[in-house]
Amino acid sequence: MEISDIPIARIADQFLASIHQLGLNQAADYLEMAGRLLRLKAAMLLPRPSDDEWEDPRHELVRRLLEYQQIKEIVSWFDRAAERRALQYVRGYIPPPPALPELPLTLDLLALLEAVQRVIDGIPEPILHRVVARPLDVEGATARIEALLADLDRREFSWREALGVRPNIVDVLSTFLALLELAKRGLLHLHQPAPFADMVIRRDSALPAV
Repeated sequence: MEISDIPIARIADQFLASIHQLGLNQAADYLEMAGRLLRLKAAMLLPRPSDDEWEDPRHELVRRLLEYQQIKEIVSWFDRAAERRALQYVRGYIPPPPALPELPLTLDLLALLEAVQRVIDGIPEPILHRVVARPLDVEGATARIEALLADLDRREFSWREALGVRPNIVDVLSTFLALLELAKRGLLHLHQPAPFADMVIRRDSALPAV
């Protein structure tokens, strides 16, 4: 269609008549199209400067139409490719649910007891841990440490000496709690020279009187 034959006035009347029925994006596209056609028609009707400098304003519109046509062909190609893939790779098959027995269901007592027994046998047995309470002897450990502190010839002694002979887990915990309590009272100092090294217990010297 010749660009100069497009009735711009009719397009404007149609736009004004249907603007209340169009959405915002549709109205903007419609107005942009009408303005573009109006500019093309004005450029075609205006006098041309010279043949060398004049460029046909319809080329831009043709280029955009060709791009739009190319995009439509690409979208159509993707749709056909999706249809081919749908025919080539089957979708996951979901088997139909098993047929349920018709009600009422009649079972004898022996079959019911056997079903209950199978369910009970399938339950894993819980693993139970038995916690045995071991009383601590903090008072005995405190007395043993105070006896070592009463020896004035020794300023310090090691952690192993405080544990006693052949200590067990109860002796270790009792001695550790007793040391913390005596250190809290200010009767001794605990010192460990290096990580994982033996703890050194030092007797706290008496504070000078004021």
